[in-house]
Amino acid sequence: MSETDDTTRSRPTDAGEQVRTESHDPKVPEAWSAFMRTGWGDRELDLPPHPVTEWAAQRRARLADAFPGERLVLPAGGFKVRSNDTDYRFRSDTAHTYFSGNQTSDAVLVVEDGEGVLYARPRSSRDTDEFFRDRQYGELWAGRRPSLHEMSSSLGLPCRHIDELPSALAKTGKTRVQRGVDAGVDALVAGDPDRDDELARVASELRLVKDEWEIGQLREACDITALGFEDAVRDWGNVLKYGERWIEGTFFRRARAMGNDIGYDSIVGGGKHATTLHWIENSGPVTPGELLLLDMGVEGTNLYTADVTRTLPVDGRYTGLQRDLYDLVLEAQVAGIDAVRPGVAFLAPHLAAMTVLAHGLGDLGLLPVSPEEALDPESKVYSRWTLHGTSHMLGLDVHDCGRAAPEAYAQGTLAEGMVLTVEPGLYFQEDDLLVPEELRGIGIRIEDDIVVTRDGWANLSDSLPREADAVEEWMGRLQG
Repeated sequence: MSETDDTTRSRPTDAGEQVRTESHDPKVPEAWSAFMRTGWGDRELDLPPHPVTEWAAQRRARLADAFPGERLVLPAGGFKVRSNDTDYRFRSDTAHTYFSGNQTSDAVLVVEDGEGVLYARPRSSRDTDEFFRDRQYGELWAGRRPSLHEMSSSLGLPCRHIDELPSALAKTGKTRVQRGVDAGVDALVAGDPDRDDELARVASELRLVKDEWEIGQLREACDITALGFEDAVRDWGNVLKYGERWIEGTFFRRARAMGNDIGYDSIVGGGKHATTLHWIENSGPVTPGELLLLDMGVEGTNLYTADVTRTLPVDGRYTGLQRDLYDLVLEAQVAGIDAVRPGVAFLAPHLAAMTVLAHGLGDLGLLPVSPEEALDPESKVYSRWTLHGTSHMLGLDVHDCGRAAPEAYAQGTLAEGMVLTVEPGLYFQEDDLLVPEELRGIGIRIEDDIVVTRDGWANLSDSLPREADAVEEWMGRLQG
């Protein structure tokens, strides 16, 4: 970052256009400005089609069929402030990218009469000051944005300048907007909450079943994720020296090198931190004799994310107690995965896993009632030590399809092509007086990414070992 501090603002250049600059930026003399606008070559490229182009066209057709004769507006979103004049790295809205393939900021996909048009903000021409002065969009500050021609040839979509969007949305006709993504777009169309919510619901539900290309993307994200886990285990000396954040940073390096980013903040829970489900502070030590819970996932270059959890023995070997508890969770996960197949309830893997865990907790003498009573929906006292559901959908979002109707998702049935996690866990809080002292502060979760196949399931993250013996062998080989 070349400069810091002070207030972000837009100021007109001598040519009259607005550019994003800072109050501490030096004054631009007209002579320099005029000189900067001359002597540049033409670098526009004809890009090959993006591999998602044909798939995205089919998706837009299905979306249009769901709302015949209507105008559907799906924004990509814009930059979000992290601190003062610095933004988070941009990540396009999921629905926008699913139906267009576009990942540039400030773009809006409009689907109308069965056809899609992408309204986008291209790089500026060299006859303005934007390219060398604007901190947010200027090519010399933030990098080269594609031209409209480049976007169109890559995505197989007509592309128009974003400045044309207001007039396009001002035309008569029933319009639905994916709201909450871009406040500027929201303001252009009068809101109808029911109508807009229905668009969000349908856009989510169309993502429930993954196509062949998506499953390939998820498999790739899982494979890169496995490499990130291996990176951490190979560097165990530094893990022991620097603690949880060393793994967080090590995994992030792999995610950025081979993917787009991490799909979510990595959870690196050593010892008692493993009992906090979303422990993302990652500020603790990694202590010999304890367990280490790693819940991490790479987001690939096309934004599909993995979501994988392993619980490792810091010493490379599970103690007798640790192995017994680990094997119980693994048995629950195996039961959950084996319950996956087309036509069963989405909750079937959860119920199968919880049945195993409830009986295991009963065998440990922890339940105040029988396992059968504990599993009754009116009781569920076993969940004091399991806490969360076993599955969620996975795709472009780590918790994918979140706007789908309950009857299509949580209360629905599984279908071929759906991808879901199976991730049971046991968590004994350090201050839980209802469990023996030796159990307190232990958290174990095992998670894999499962695709529903025609006659059952396939494990997309099977390149990482799960069985206790295999985990120990894997750690020893990588550290050896």
